[in-house]
Amino acid sequence: MRVNVRDIVGGAIILGLLALLFSSTFAWLVYNWINNSYYSHGFLVPLISAFFLWRRREAFGRHDRESNNLGLVALAISLVFFLIAQVWQAYSLSALALIVLLVGLALYFLGERATRRIAFPLAFLLFMIPIPFITRLSPALESFTATTSTAAVGLLGIPAANLGSQIELQNSSFVVGAACSGLNSIVALATLVVIFIYILEGSYRAKLVLLGMAIPIAIVANIFRVSSLLVIADLFGAEAGMKYFHDYSSPVLFLLAFLLLILASRLVGCSEIRRDI
Repeated sequence: MRVNVRDIVGGAIILGLLALLFSSTFAWLVYNWINNSYYSHGFLVPLISAFFLWRRREAFGRHDRESNNLGLVALAISLVFFLIAQVWQAYSLSALALIVLLVGLALYFLGERATRRIAFPLAFLLFMIPIPFITRLSPALESFTATTSTAAVGLLGIPAANLGSQIELQNSSFVVGAACSGLNSIVALATLVVIFIYILEGSYRAKLVLLGMAIPIAIVANIFRVSSLLVIADLFGAEAGMKYFHDYSSPVLFLLAFLLLILASRLVGCSEIRRDI
């Protein structure tokens, strides 16, 4: 693919104008990526999108560009969203407007066929936007995790009881807080699953099934993490349990979740890596 200097300069100007227009939105995103534990992976999302855009760089060639006026409609909608977001200081809406604006630019300057080729990298940017109400889900997950983990260790013969999110063992007690609720792993694993699905060969139906299994897999892996903490605490004491939780439980959780994800992908017939990306 030959690179046109005018395209590079034009693209740089557009990106510069977007950075200026959405500067407050970018600042809000970075602040949340740093301070919101549910979205600490946010820094990686634009980098991953950029990588897949690079792998699809043939879409930026001039030979098949067919400007689509639907891009102007998307641009108009994105600017309306942006103005509303600025008035309400709804930065999540402003970030969504940015993605719609990028889609509009792609449609207008590259055309529909090229936009289809880069649809995933553009859509994947949605995972960098913190969901405003996500923290409201934590209390219910905390209680569910505590109840299920208590039942799991009970099957192993370990005396345990729980009230709400508190778990009582014979020699110690624990409270399943936000860090143990599994919400962090659900958000992170959902992002990982979407990438995993994109790079695998398979039918759309199989990939939808795999996507639907992301949250159950994250919940099961988190219950295993909390249950293993309770087993260690019962055998070796609360201090050993907390050391395990802080030092080793996260790698154990993601290793188990990834293994379950690979197993699920094989069950639905998605086991080969795509060669076109």
